[in-house]
Amino acid sequence: MKKLCMVSAVFSALLALGACQSGSKPSSPTAGSGKSASLRTMEQVAIAAHKCWFASKDPAFRQYRMANELNAFGGTPRFLLVPAKNYGGLPLLVVQARGNSSRLEHFGPLTSEPLGARINADLDRWARGRSDCGSAA
Repeated sequence: MKKLCMVSAVFSALLALGACQSGSKPSSPTAGSGKSASLRTMEQVAIAAHKCWFASKDPAFRQYRMANELNAFGGTPRFLLVPAKNYGGLPLLVVQARGNSSRLEHFGPLTSEPLGARINADLDRWARGRSDCGSAA
């Protein structure tokens, strides 16, 4: 009988604990994600850049590699384009967003080269929520 009482007490405690754990769900998919606006924007842009510039084997980007730093602890998620043959080399393009802003920033030597106009157009389109590769890919 003592054992039955103990099992019953444990079961009741577990039920009570479970009731305390059930709370309301976030109203939107990203509301409870804990992701800043900058991280959400950068994830979207990085996915599109990888898909359109690298996974598609676009010849304009063949000599570069993408280095993701989306989990940067300083609150500035970013990705870099670096020389394909020198992955540890200086970045040729930095794409980032800061803090809780969804505003995209990009800079580096590639922006002043002929490929710069295409990079600007692609990044602008992806930052506005589109994920298509445009006409160049």
